[in-house]
Amino acid sequence: MIAALQALVGAEHLLTGERAAPYCTDWRGRYSGAALAAVFPADVQQVSAIVRLCAENSIAIVPQGGNTSLCGASVPLADGVPQLVLNLSRLNHIREVDATNYTMTVEAGCKLAALYEAAGDADRLFPLGLTAIAPHCEIGGNLSTNAGGIGVLRYGSARDLVLGLEVVLPDGRIWHGLRRLRKDNTGYDLKQLFLGAEGTLGIITAAVLKLFPRPRASATACVAVRDPAAAVALLAHLRATCGDKISAFELISRTCLDLVFKHIDDAREPFAARHDWLVITKLADVLPAPLDGALREALLDFGEGVIEFEMTTDEADAERWWRLRKNIAEAQKCEGLSVKHDVSVPVSRVADFIRDASAALHATYPGLRIVAFGHLGDGNIHYNLSLFDAAQNPAFIAAQEQAVNHIVYAVVDQLDGSISAEHGLGQLKREEITRHKSALELELMRSLKQTLDPANLMNPGKVV
Repeated sequence: MIAALQALVGAEHLLTGERAAPYCTDWRGRYSGAALAAVFPADVQQVSAIVRLCAENSIAIVPQGGNTSLCGASVPLADGVPQLVLNLSRLNHIREVDATNYTMTVEAGCKLAALYEAAGDADRLFPLGLTAIAPHCEIGGNLSTNAGGIGVLRYGSARDLVLGLEVVLPDGRIWHGLRRLRKDNTGYDLKQLFLGAEGTLGIITAAVLKLFPRPRASATACVAVRDPAAAVALLAHLRATCGDKISAFELISRTCLDLVFKHIDDAREPFAARHDWLVITKLADVLPAPLDGALREALLDFGEGVIEFEMTTDEADAERWWRLRKNIAEAQKCEGLSVKHDVSVPVSRVADFIRDASAALHATYPGLRIVAFGHLGDGNIHYNLSLFDAAQNPAFIAAQEQAVNHIVYAVVDQLDGSISAEHGLGQLKREEITRHKSALELELMRSLKQTLDPANLMNPGKVV
């Protein structure tokens, strides 16, 4: 098998043993597995040949991009069938930018940051808002996990930004679905099967992505709000007064800020006073007319839910606020282990979720630290839990993680939410999801898996 793979990609693009180990551990260091090798194909034909070879020899395949998954989806299992990591980073060509059609056709290994640059060079915008990890993550992984980010409120999640796909199926055949059409009403929308499937149904090797006009004017505000309920009401008010110009609306709690100030250099309080809850919101428009007046007026008209705010029309100046939001995950990593939740509820119920989940957790675990933040504009809250003494967290998580999850997810269910908003299921939530999806939904998912991948060789042990 190793010799056959070397013949396909060249010895320098096949890693085994210790050289393959970095590709068998996830970004958070939570999941590690074992693989026969990590292989790095150069094009879709090599991917097809590798998949066909694996199918003939009953070798499971773990598709991998930048390996920034937070749920263990992009690394092999610790046990089970023999596995091969198939890393797509060498498929990094931008095949076409069609500015008139507002599309670009790109390969799966393209870094997200490179797509921002390519769209900008054509005076267009690619709005998948994962700026904190954009230099590391790759578009194939973004699409396979249906990534979200700060732009979902205006532009939608990753699946909403795709017109066509090129996919290698579990038997090695290539589906050439790179259509650039806005309208194609010819049956099932097959691309949606692979978007968000985490590599369990096939391997995305290229995609046609939607582009948008580049904004010419923007206004960003950092707003101290009374509580999450006031933030939810403020969002509704801004949408009514500013419409689709709202491109971001992020909520940050005081516990997040304290961690950022502790671990991130040059981070500082945005106001003279300390506030428990902040919102960072941004308006943007293709017309060059100033937006700060409309945003200021809307904030002033809102009422007592806004304690104070600052505003700027300078993107570089606004970055001092966005750094607070972008560095929360890094600050938490510096602090140590935590129980992480990536949940969504209807936007109107976000404040209810934070209130009810926090009350239930504090009743059971007095003194628990709750780090709540995220994309309030689309109802996605990152809700992470730990003890204040980092040294106690490994033992606490080992003993209590499942019980903590059940408390949080019970509130999510009561509010008609989802236990995974944008990170996916991977290994982390593969079993948990069976408690929250109906038997019929699970049956349909398993039927799709059985139809497309009857031998269960595509990323086994993930999602279903």
